[in-house]
Amino acid sequence: MDRSPEPSGSAAPALLIACALGIEKLALRSGDRGGARGPVTVLRSGMGPHNAERAVLEALREGPLRDAAVVASGFCAGLAPGMHPGDLVVADETRHAQGSTVCTETELLVKAVARAVPGRSVHTGPLTGSDHVVRGHERADLRATGAIAVDMESAATLRSALSTGPRPVAAVRVVVDAPEHELVRIGTVRGGISAFRVLRAVLPAFFEWHRSLLLPRR
Repeated sequence: MDRSPEPSGSAAPALLIACALGIEKLALRSGDRGGARGPVTVLRSGMGPHNAERAVLEALREGPLRDAAVVASGFCAGLAPGMHPGDLVVADETRHAQGSTVCTETELLVKAVARAVPGRSVHTGPLTGSDHVVRGHERADLRATGAIAVDMESAATLRSALSTGPRPVAAVRVVVDAPEHELVRIGTVRGGISAFRVLRAVLPAFFEWHRSLLLPRR
């Protein structure tokens, strides 16, 4: 399991993008074709909330990432009818057993994502956490709570990041399966390939969001 971050760039403050899977990290790293707009670290935490918590706490403990903005990214399961593989989810909050975490400047990030991946549907709403892969009737149960998507790491990532100190946090996920398009394995069918390409393309939106946070507010 690879938890070691890969930094690039040289100026602070930094941006930490956390994902769980090797294929997610590959997409995010390969999407930085023009070079990072400032110091960015892509961290592979491993699957599940406990791995996410440990990896993020370790990464933010000290050093150049101590005050970093944090984005949780990767793939997710869509909960809303009509969602398709390759759709994007920009969370306005992430939900976990202890409560919820409000995301920073969601509207700004939605606009940046729409510019980065034109033509793709962008959904905004609560992103809920789970400790296992959600299938079948569990989707409907979670949808009834108002959540629009679910994954195993985002909520733990943002909660852990804020536990180490105030910082901007966000979660952007690409739908890899949905109620009408349930997949067995990522990357083995067309939906998984589509989601990979979208995740690779969305990276500039994270830089734009991060850069905008550093500008003075009027």
